[in-house]
Amino acid sequence: MKKIAVFCGASEGSDPCYMEGARALGKKLAEEKIDLIYGGSRMGLMGAVADAVIEAGGNAIGVIPKKLLTIEIAHDKLTELHVVEGMHERKAMMAELADSFIALPGGAGTLEEWFEVLTWSQIGYHQKPCSLLNINNYYTPLIGLFDHMIEQGFVKKEYKQLIIMEEEPDKLIEKLKAL
Repeated sequence: MKKIAVFCGASEGSDPCYMEGARALGKKLAEEKIDLIYGGSRMGLMGAVADAVIEAGGNAIGVIPKKLLTIEIAHDKLTELHVVEGMHERKAMMAELADSFIALPGGAGTLEEWFEVLTWSQIGYHQKPCSLLNINNYYTPLIGLFDHMIEQGFVKKEYKQLIIMEEEPDKLIEKLKAL
């Protein structure tokens, strides 16, 4: 595993543990010599994970749509920054570059990006691992929703098994490397 795409918020969240978790993940990626592929912002969790990768001597590769260059404020210290036309191109490039995917806490955009790659895995467009870093039990309600969707007959039970979830960055990276 050489490159991991990380989807996460351009906000810091309400608890400092989210920023701490993002920094810990970035540090672990650099230590393991795994390149970060992410949304290209210097704000919030996105900026924290990228800063930690860079500070630890790793590679941080951003992919940002033109429209978000000033809204999310593009990170100016990245190894590479790809500027694309829109969100569709962003997601396609991130998926192409990555060997695996991790969602840290974030909002609707984070969920939308992660669900797209999970859906692609379900229908066989790729076999890349899709994981959740469950900092502060952020994604526990989402897993409950998956159980509900399975119970109601909208999601196959085996699709839930495609989701790898851990609370600690070190454990999650070790699981991903073992695949």
